[in-house]
Amino acid sequence: MFADLSLTVLLALAAAAALVILLAGKQMTGLADRIADRTGLGEAIIGGVLLGAATSISGTIVSLTTALDGRASMAFSNGIGGIAAQTAFLAIADIAYRKANLEHAAADLANVFQCGLLLLLLSIPLAAYVTPEIALFAIHPASLILLAAYVAGVIATSRLQENPMWKPVDTAETRGDTPDEGDEPDKPATGLIVTFLGLMVIMGTAGWGIAQIASELTDRYELSASIVGALMTAVVTSLPELVTTVAAVRRGALQLAVGGIIGGNTLDTLFVTISDIGYRDGSLYHAIGPDDVFWLATAFMMTAVLLLGLVYREKSGPGGIGGESVLLLLIYGGAIAVQSLF
Repeated sequence: MFADLSLTVLLALAAAAALVILLAGKQMTGLADRIADRTGLGEAIIGGVLLGAATSISGTIVSLTTALDGRASMAFSNGIGGIAAQTAFLAIADIAYRKANLEHAAADLANVFQCGLLLLLLSIPLAAYVTPEIALFAIHPASLILLAAYVAGVIATSRLQENPMWKPVDTAETRGDTPDEGDEPDKPATGLIVTFLGLMVIMGTAGWGIAQIASELTDRYELSASIVGALMTAVVTSLPELVTTVAAVRRGALQLAVGGIIGGNTLDTLFVTISDIGYRDGSLYHAIGPDDVFWLATAFMMTAVLLLGLVYREKSGPGGIGGESVLLLLIYGGAIAVQSLF
């Protein structure tokens, strides 16, 4: 379908798909904030689960499509590279929020817990990579463990929100989860949810287009599948997280902003499960290479820094942003430099 198209047309289509993803993602932020108010579930839960799932839909399609095509490296690095990119986006949102360090102002136990959950989820593919290859119907047991751990984590996060065992200290810079003025919190959220699901379908279609274009470019110009996955498809399909996070910060929905990134990242680990199911030539974990594991280590490192930042809660760092945000950008920029040069 895309093989006969020129490079200019391919790039134009990729840009158009990226624009669709951006616009849909922006609309989703306001909807998610209102759904959080009307359902009473809170911004951290809605951001981590609903908004995280919605903004990840295009990336899910990319990983599944490329895995079905036998492109294990691109499928894996798309998901893991997206986690690194999205964590860097949170640092950009911190720059946009000038009142205080975002991780300080958006203090929420659910976000801290989900960050720890993400570290656990990231360790599972690493364990599978370094252990002997095992596959049942071409699916590694680690993929099922990853899914089970994610579901258990989401349930635990919900229970934690209902009955927290500790609460962050409120300061003058802390911004709580309060309903927006002018909205009707008692009104049913059904219409908002239907609209939200429609936008998810649009984003998924755009994600399929991105996957096809990336695969064509990889074959045509003999590009590294790991780099294309981590730095092209991952970044493009992660753009909704950038838009929704900055938009949420501007709306004052800080828990939604932080929860959307962390929750989206935990969900993105399931890209690996989806990719392993779609990859029919055996265990996905033993079809990837050192470049893919490098992005896994990068995501692990960045998540650990974010968790420490959420716990330490620095009020204001260099230039008005948190020190952890500076470190996140340095790690991500360094990872790109290493991959590009070596």
